[in-house]
Amino acid sequence: MNRSVRLVSALAFAAILAVAPAAADVWQIDGAHSSAQFSVTHLMISTVRGGFGSMSGTVEFDGKSIESIKVDATIDATSISTRDEERDGHLKGPDFFDVAKYETLTFKSTKVVAGTGGAFKLVGDLTMHGVTKEVTLDVTAPSQIVKGMRGESRVAASATTKINRQDFGVKWNANLDGGGVVVSDTVAITLDIEAKLRPATPPAAPPAPSKK
Repeated sequence: MNRSVRLVSALAFAAILAVAPAAADVWQIDGAHSSAQFSVTHLMISTVRGGFGSMSGTVEFDGKSIESIKVDATIDATSISTRDEERDGHLKGPDFFDVAKYETLTFKSTKVVAGTGGAFKLVGDLTMHGVTKEVTLDVTAPSQIVKGMRGESRVAASATTKINRQDFGVKWNANLDGGGVVVSDTVAITLDIEAKLRPATPPAAPPAPSKK
């Protein structure tokens, strides 16, 4: 009797797995091999670039549909660098990122719009300086999946977008004598992401039959 009960339980568990939707793979953003960079126009004539040194997060993908992609990423605002200590201090202060109050920037995707050649648009909520706004990232077709130095699966993609910093409450500026302003409101953003596949969690074992 017990053997029959165990067999029925195993068959029922297998049937559930067969009809359940496939779980999405979870890819971990590799902060050591990824970058978040930005650029603004300075004095109306030149481009100044900077970036953030610390990024983390996950990318979910079921391996079939682009629309299944979900991204949840966090950037450490305190890791900003423009290769100038005085300017970095100003950017970390209340005039710009105010990192004492707002330590992170976050992006959570809400929708994917498929494009051509494997490229797509990733729509989501960007939170910066305590303000959340919808933004759209133009994402390149993901690279082929390769094996890393320890045998783990890795993949990469790049994304770009532009935002208006005024929309996020980052309003500091100064007028120039000849007209124009010191820093542009438009900020160009470039993301280069490398992610590694998180090991899958094995399915739970079927419940043990009750003893009678």
